[in-house]
Amino acid sequence: MTQDANDDTPPGDEKISLLEQMRRASESSGRSRAERLNRRPQQPVRQAIRFEDLSEYKRVMTQKIAGELAGIANPFYRSHDIAAGATTRMGGREFINFASYDYLATNTDPVVAARAKEAIDRFGISASASRLVAGERPVHVELEQELAKLYGVDAAVCFVSGYLTNVATIGCLLGPQDLVIHDEFIHNSALAGIKLSGAARRLFRHNDAENLESILKTLSSDFRRILVIVEGIYSMDGDVADLPALLEMKARYGFWLMVDEAHALGILGERGRGTFEHFGIDPRDVDIWMGTLSKTTSSCGGYIAGSSALADILKAEAGGFIYSVGLAPVLATAAIAGLQILESEPDRAARLRRNGSLFLQCAREAGLDTGLSLGFSVVPVIVGDSLRAVQLSNDLLSEGINVLPIIHPAVPEGMARLRFFITCNHTDEQIRHSIAVTARKLKDLQDRNFGLGSIDMDKVMQLLPMRQASGNR
Repeated sequence: MTQDANDDTPPGDEKISLLEQMRRASESSGRSRAERLNRRPQQPVRQAIRFEDLSEYKRVMTQKIAGELAGIANPFYRSHDIAAGATTRMGGREFINFASYDYLATNTDPVVAARAKEAIDRFGISASASRLVAGERPVHVELEQELAKLYGVDAAVCFVSGYLTNVATIGCLLGPQDLVIHDEFIHNSALAGIKLSGAARRLFRHNDAENLESILKTLSSDFRRILVIVEGIYSMDGDVADLPALLEMKARYGFWLMVDEAHALGILGERGRGTFEHFGIDPRDVDIWMGTLSKTTSSCGGYIAGSSALADILKAEAGGFIYSVGLAPVLATAAIAGLQILESEPDRAARLRRNGSLFLQCAREAGLDTGLSLGFSVVPVIVGDSLRAVQLSNDLLSEGINVLPIIHPAVPEGMARLRFFITCNHTDEQIRHSIAVTARKLKDLQDRNFGLGSIDMDKVMQLLPMRQASGNR
């Protein structure tokens, strides 16, 4: 075939010549680069830090070895055979259960189960995409409308995780020019959101409005936005935020107020609508209502309720919403059913409040330290010593009572506790029996001075390197 006169491609010999020139140039460039690298001073090779050398790992192992030396079984990650509510089954054995968020017993309600099964038949299991692109389903909108109606506000936004709700919302609304002031006992998810945002952070003494005001008085005008975060019912202590005092202060200092209702929805207020109903305030006076779907509604996920503008911002700007798969339709449907039960059966919330009050009264009569709890959904029994709290949990398990310890570093050493979650289905007999056994078992541990003081911590630290080395073989 002859070469076309208009073809700019070089003849065959010229192609070979060009390829040879390119090869030589490449070799020359490679040699030059190698020579330059050889002339550089040799940098020491950086060794990756082993996870076994991290202080976090050493802390975990220290607790583990201390428990083993004391002969204490690990109380965490207990596996349940069935849906856990006021009672549960583990290893084929029945237990009275105080380790469930199922406050209103919606998790095993046949109406919720039937609605969830219908949702699976229609939508499958997963939304299969971010709601922004292809994961939107009618039940998402319905759930958000139900939440907005419950709070008496314009709109709501649902996220796939309660933890993510705080992280994404705070990270979206605040930045390095802003300030967050929070109760010292606020949930870890809020702290993670503050860190993500880059905002300045201040804390005030737990539930101390005067201390909060003293901080507000000293602030400069340099901050662009100020957010104050509290919880409706505090998850570790069971007391309630002083919402009227906070709103009075908000009117004078002009900050945003965010209230975490994770343990308050379904509990506080005559109809269980939460902290605003408990105090009889206008819910629109609070800028951001945050909550989870995993407690009262026995689903999974979280929500923000407030103004339409707030919802629009989060749906357009919050990374945890935009870049995350949509809430599973079956979970959204179950949450809707749970909210409808809350609305139609207020007696469940009334029974829960009665049970919480009975538990608190009996615990105090038994001489147990219930701290700040007001006897709603959460009642701690403060033990003090972390190992003692763990052993008490195990002792109660042997007596057919399941309740979990909260230990250092989740709480300061000296403030370790058992945390009792109360449900509307607990009976008077279960409550009275469990408190009597708790008081008896705790007294036995106290009489024996059982706890960290009985552990040779020097021996623990000597064993730690041996455990690490053993794990590397």
